[in-house]
Amino acid sequence: MTRPPTAAQRRVIDAADPVTGRLRGTEAQLAALVKRGLAFRHPRPPHDYFLTPEGHRVRQGVAQVPAPAAEAPATAGVFAARVGGEEAAPRAGPARRREVHSAWQGLLELRRMTNPDGAVERPCGWERTHLVQAAALALEAAGHHPAGRDGGGYRVRETPQPEAVAVYEPDGEALRTCAATLEGAGWQVSEHREPRTGTRYLLASPRRA
Repeated sequence: MTRPPTAAQRRVIDAADPVTGRLRGTEAQLAALVKRGLAFRHPRPPHDYFLTPEGHRVRQGVAQVPAPAAEAPATAGVFAARVGGEEAAPRAGPARRREVHSAWQGLLELRRMTNPDGAVERPCGWERTHLVQAAALALEAAGHHPAGRDGGGYRVRETPQPEAVAVYEPDGEALRTCAATLEGAGWQVSEHREPRTGTRYLLASPRRA
């Protein structure tokens, strides 16, 4: 089970700056939000607290609240971008589009607040530790169709290479469009073929500069 924020925590979330997500509250309230994955403390002075992408979604009422790590797995109740081929995929529709849009805007804000130069054109540290989810979010937010259990659509998968994911899409034109989307989102992309099957795929890595 997940628990909603306390009334005091909810007031802190609702009072966050609507653009930056900057938070005001007691140290205990802010630390509790960090523990729940709804806020982070900026690494640079004055070390203010800001909503995470999940915190932004909770503020906008489009996501469940994740439980503290000690009470539930880290993924419980947390938004997840479509990587393609899931057994149980979220239902498509306006609500899903709003949720994806909010997640993407939250990620851009996280880039702005955590990249040393405030750049939003370049992936941030969170994306480098969540490669598959980050690439999938960029694709889904741009309107690409994730694969179902059968049929066409993109699939994002881990690779043995450090800081790289593979993106598969059976339609050649759609694969090239996926490449353009990822490049526009700050990823380095190259196209390859699997030696045994000849299947074309993209190898994508977050750009550092």
